[in-house]
Amino acid sequence: MSTVVLSGAADPLGQRVAAAIGRVVSVERIVALDRDELLGPDLKSRIEGVDAVVHLDGGLEETRALLDAAGAVGATHVVLLSSATVYGAWPNNPVPLTEDAPLRPNNELDFAVRAAERERLASEWRREHPGTAVALLRPTVSVSADANGWLARALRETSAVRAAGPDDPPGQFVHLDDVASAIALALAQRLDGPFNVSPDGWIAGDALRALAAVPPLRLPARVVQRLAWLRARLDPTSASPGLLPYTTHAWVVANDRIKAAGWRPTHSNEEAYIAAHPPAPWSTVSPQRRQELALGGLAALVVGVVVGVVLLVRRGSSRRG
Repeated sequence: MSTVVLSGAADPLGQRVAAAIGRVVSVERIVALDRDELLGPDLKSRIEGVDAVVHLDGGLEETRALLDAAGAVGATHVVLLSSATVYGAWPNNPVPLTEDAPLRPNNELDFAVRAAERERLASEWRREHPGTAVALLRPTVSVSADANGWLARALRETSAVRAAGPDDPPGQFVHLDDVASAIALALAQRLDGPFNVSPDGWIAGDALRALAAVPPLRLPARVVQRLAWLRARLDPTSASPGLLPYTTHAWVVANDRIKAAGWRPTHSNEEAYIAAHPPAPWSTVSPQRRQELALGGLAALVVGVVVGVVLLVRRGSSRRG
């Protein structure tokens, strides 16, 4: 029997993972840690005697602290939750991306850059501790009816206003239940190395627009970039200009490797998306009325931009004064 450390156990994904790990026959005890405890002075004593670590939540400092403690107490397996955003969203991305693709996160998206750096820390830990294994799980956009993470929420908001141009890229959505089962499998099978986590295939751009029920506003690219910058200035915790490439270029992933290890998704891309995005109030509105509403939304957006710029200018003037 083994003892497993689980960081981030309190959030919706963590609760699912705890339940999934609890069904693994070899797991006898789970030591649940929240983010604050990862930086506590008694971290090493809290995890003394553990065999494996499942790390779901935490920044670079928390990740480094947990890995250091895991090495000190002799843990031999780490399962690290990363993100498919580490591949970056670039016009020359292959479709789909496999685990052999280089990590090229877009520098403007801190979420992706941090995920890639956490992977680097975990891989470095593995090299420094011979005989250990590190599974790096890279889920695509993770969603559920009861909880969507920052990436899902921010992408949805960013996608509402897009630059005029070629067809929209395909999208992928994986249900939190399936992410949890992938983590439990990685633990039970002592997986080692990177593994993409996504349903089979993806949703084409035109099909994704149909599921969204209302088309995005189309504006010149320069205007879209300025709007993204402004939103990030006004609400830095829930917006990032770095998400724009992820709504412009394909970054869908292949799931062959984790399926070969025995994992099977229980939700398709479409099922996961629909579960997390209930029909909008305007889904039954006629196309003409939707267009009118979209134009009204554009007017409101322009007013919001003007107000935001004025506030930023006044704030800058007051600081100089």
